[in-house]
Amino acid sequence: MFSDELEKISWEETTTAIYSKTDVDVRRALSKKEHLDVNDFMALISPAATPYLEVMARLSQKYTMERFGKTISMFVPLYITNSCTNSCVYCGFHISNPMKRTILTEEEIVNEYKAIKKLAPFENLLLVTGENPAAAGVPYIARALDLAKPYFSNLQIEVMPLKAEEYEELTQHGLNGVICFQETYNKANYKIYHPRGMKSKFEWRVNGFDRMGQAGIHKIGMGVLIGLEEWRTDVTMMAYHLRYLQKHYWKTKYSVNFPRMRPSENGGFQPNVVVNDRELAQLTFAMRIFDHDVDISYSTRESAEFRNHMATLGVTTMSAESKTEPGGYYSYPQTLEQFHVSDERKAVEVERDLKTLGREPVWKDWDQSFDQLPKGRVSRIS
Repeated sequence: MFSDELEKISWEETTTAIYSKTDVDVRRALSKKEHLDVNDFMALISPAATPYLEVMARLSQKYTMERFGKTISMFVPLYITNSCTNSCVYCGFHISNPMKRTILTEEEIVNEYKAIKKLAPFENLLLVTGENPAAAGVPYIARALDLAKPYFSNLQIEVMPLKAEEYEELTQHGLNGVICFQETYNKANYKIYHPRGMKSKFEWRVNGFDRMGQAGIHKIGMGVLIGLEEWRTDVTMMAYHLRYLQKHYWKTKYSVNFPRMRPSENGGFQPNVVVNDRELAQLTFAMRIFDHDVDISYSTRESAEFRNHMATLGVTTMSAESKTEPGGYYSYPQTLEQFHVSDERKAVEVERDLKTLGREPVWKDWDQSFDQLPKGRVSRIS
């Protein structure tokens, strides 16, 4: 399990190593055509790499074009419940937050599906829940997947970590991918942000990715919440994790996301670290140079202007017209969001802007989008 591997990696020593990188280290990493290791990744995200941002942008664009062409896969998240038993200090779904809790009924879920299809021809659906296994557990998620199959061809979930056999059970209901955010790999501070509930169990969460791999999940999405801890160290730990997963579960596809913390509905908690656009761009370029095949996703947490810019340089998947409250697409209820979105464009406006930039938005199943790539441009499809 990855938790065992993580015990061998010192957070403090990794932080020191990143900030000790030199111009020579950056040049060495940039000179490699492939097979970059985590040490190279650390050089590319280090302050020493700042003068090379334009070089990194061109390399990132080159590798993205070679692997993905001009396609941008479009997806839509659907929150089917905001009921949660966790106490994450930064989240609007915090159990102590006085808000209306909603668990959508089957009829309401179907209404959401129909409303989404009216926005744009979405085929990639991400079902999102809070963590309340007693009221909205595996049977509830399985039923939501069953109901989605007539409307969407590619189904993913972002829910509480499950057992391997539960992930495997959900694949029988059409599940194709799972997204899970570790939030932070800093085990020493993890419980500060997750004091109570199942999410407070660090090992259970970090080893959830192993269980996904063991269950044969087709695609695994991972990420850290930028704002909790030193971001360079956190994403380096994620790079270690990605390489570990690729080695052990090599048939699986992987995606990464770098959500920057935004204000939550419970207020109070402020990010410990603020990452500006230039730093997020550097991280994105570094990840693409580090791994040419990984899918890099940006959500509507980011601004329209920034998302447009990064769509030409390394990002390969985007959400559009996202609602972060249950029932948001059909009824616009008076319930609180998990977080405020920044890009408030309609899906058709996102599509228009991407086409203006020379990108090709793809609404259907992501795997099918490779059919649009020029022959010989795909280096690997696992």
